[in-house]
Amino acid sequence: MRIALYQCPPLPLDVDGNLQRLARQAHLAAQQGAELLVCPEMFLTGYNIGAEAARDLAQLRDGPAASQIAALAQANGIAILYGYPERHEGQVYNAVQLLDAKGNALGNYRKTHLYGELDRSMFSAGDADCPLLELNGWRLGLLICYDVEFPENTRRLALAGAEVILVPTANMAPYDFVAEVTVRARAFENQCYVAYANYCGSEGLIHYCGLSSLCAPDGSRIALAAQDEVLILGTLDRQLLDDSRAINTYFADRRVELYSSLTDD
Repeated sequence: MRIALYQCPPLPLDVDGNLQRLARQAHLAAQQGAELLVCPEMFLTGYNIGAEAARDLAQLRDGPAASQIAALAQANGIAILYGYPERHEGQVYNAVQLLDAKGNALGNYRKTHLYGELDRSMFSAGDADCPLLELNGWRLGLLICYDVEFPENTRRLALAGAEVILVPTANMAPYDFVAEVTVRARAFENQCYVAYANYCGSEGLIHYCGLSSLCAPDGSRIALAAQDEVLILGTLDRQLLDDSRAINTYFADRRVELYSSLTDD
C-alpha cells in the first residue's frame, strides 16, 4: 500500500481553508498512486487555538466536515486520516478519524496522553480504546503525537497485530529528537511501519519541527521530510515486513513474567 504524508504549516481557525487544501493534497496524492493520505494532528482547525476556539470549532465524528472529507475521499479514490476537535457528550477530544476510499468511516481515535497545559486546557483525555482497523489488507493502529512517546502504546498495538501505526502529530522544537529517533525506534522495536505526519512552520509561539517520516520495521526511513511544506510518499512492503520479523524476533523472545510490575501503579 502506498501512503502519502502531508506536512504543512497549520492554518488555524480556518476550517474551510483546510478543507480546500485537503482537497488539493488528496488529488495530488491519488495522482501519485497513494491509497492513503495522512494529515497532521488537529488538521481541520489548527492545534494551538485555545480552549474557546476548540469548543466552538469542535464537531461530531459524523458532522459536516466528516461528510465533506468523505466526499473528497470518494471523489479521489483515496483513504484519508485527519485530525480534528471532536465534540462528544459535552466533552472535546483531540481526535483523528480514518475514512476509506469510498468515504466510509473506519475508525475514530481520541488522544489518550495529553501534553502539558496546552492539551489539558483544550481537551479531555481519551480512554484506552485502541482498536485495530483494516485497510487494503493491512492492519492499522492509530495514535496521536505525544501518545507515541510512551512505548506501551505502540507495543500494545503491535501485540494486537498492528502492521502499521499512523501518528498525526504537532511536534515542536526543541523535541526534534522524537521525530528523528523515537519514531524510528518505535518501528524497529515493534517490527511494524510507523507513519508520522507533522506540521512545519509556526503557530503563535510554537515552532514545529517538521521531519515527517514513514519508518519501516527494519529501522529504515522510506520517506522523510525536512522542514518545509511537502507531500511525501512511501510504499509499505509486505516482504520487507516479513523478512524483518524473521530476523528480529523480539516478540518470540519476550519474557512477559519479568514485566508484570510495569502494570502496577
